[in-house]
Amino acid sequence: MNCNSRILYIKNSDQAIQELKKLECDAAGVNIMAAKAVFKTIKLEAVSAKAANLLKQTFLAKGGEVAIARGTADLSITCTDVLICATIKQYRLALAQLKQQPWGLPKLAAAIEKVLIASETPLCREYNWTDRSLKIKPGRTLVMGILNVTPDSFSDGGKYNLLDTALKHAEAMANDGADIIDIGAESTRPDGTDKVAAEEELTRLLPVLEKLLAVSPLPISVDTYKAEVAEEALKLGAHIINDVWGLQYEPEMAKVVAKYGAPVVVMHNQESTTYDGDILANISAFLQRSVEIGIQAGIDFNKIIIDPGIGFGKTTEQNLTVMSRLAEIKVIGCPILLGTSCKRFIGETLGGLAVNERGEGTAASVALGIVNGANIVRVHDVRAIARVARMTDAILRSEDDER
Repeated sequence: MNCNSRILYIKNSDQAIQELKKLECDAAGVNIMAAKAVFKTIKLEAVSAKAANLLKQTFLAKGGEVAIARGTADLSITCTDVLICATIKQYRLALAQLKQQPWGLPKLAAAIEKVLIASETPLCREYNWTDRSLKIKPGRTLVMGILNVTPDSFSDGGKYNLLDTALKHAEAMANDGADIIDIGAESTRPDGTDKVAAEEELTRLLPVLEKLLAVSPLPISVDTYKAEVAEEALKLGAHIINDVWGLQYEPEMAKVVAKYGAPVVVMHNQESTTYDGDILANISAFLQRSVEIGIQAGIDFNKIIIDPGIGFGKTTEQNLTVMSRLAEIKVIGCPILLGTSCKRFIGETLGGLAVNERGEGTAASVALGIVNGANIVRVHDVRAIARVARMTDAILRSEDDER
């Protein structure tokens, strides 16, 4: 008897249900088996040894597996990282019990539950302004076109810093498939470029922004980490703030964004390339801190977009690691913006390519980023990358339709 065998990579309960229905299982069988067909591995960091022991016993009793550090069982260490390996059904059973336990386990249960919900729920957002709207939804990656009105940006500095050329470029990007225009008036390239005073940034930004808001049908994002600049831009009518320091550079930034009810992109950033432990753990902690700052200031959680900060405070090898593990930050529960366009890590990876030769590398990084969860891609070459995004979206939709 010949048997055609293959491995299925079942990511969520919906996919499990569809696969079970293909077998023509009865409805009761589908309901019973779906939660058993989805397997998730979750890592918790710095859990107290007492809590970790009880957590392990609970999951083992439900059929799951938990890995903890040597020395946890006899309490010779105070805390440990924890790796939980279980099906959705096992998580549900264990979490119900953990919520009734001491030593901070209800809080751990809530954290695990949040991760599971984020991994199972399709991410959708809708932003509406008086003059335009924007939807983030599965199967449709948004393209953010970069408009630098600066004399010194690494890719196109000085090309669009005059009003006429800036407006023409914005129009071209809209025609080429951009969904958002991101305008910046200070180069944020991480190479020691001198910072620009808020007054100079506003002098560059406001004339172009005012005209752009009047003529462009697209939402306009302003790339700035300064509260004063953000306030003037939002007052003028800008729709989104894109902060490369994730609301952590100027304390007033979060309050300004909250005041105007604007969506905000919070990006991971740091001055050095030295990390304490796992780089994705560091990035996730930074971004979650940015989310907390935003919420405490009054920003709606649904209006926060996260960005792993490719090229900022990271070596080429670190950037590649972040790209390969991008999906790990999906559990924060926010849309992901990815900005890889023409960056140095692409040039270095491909043997020292100049900025104008990094198009193919950018395309590869965008396609992989979309597969791993990017909802918005920030790019210079809108026409080419919009096509890459549409093709990648179509492949992923086809995979979903087949289910």
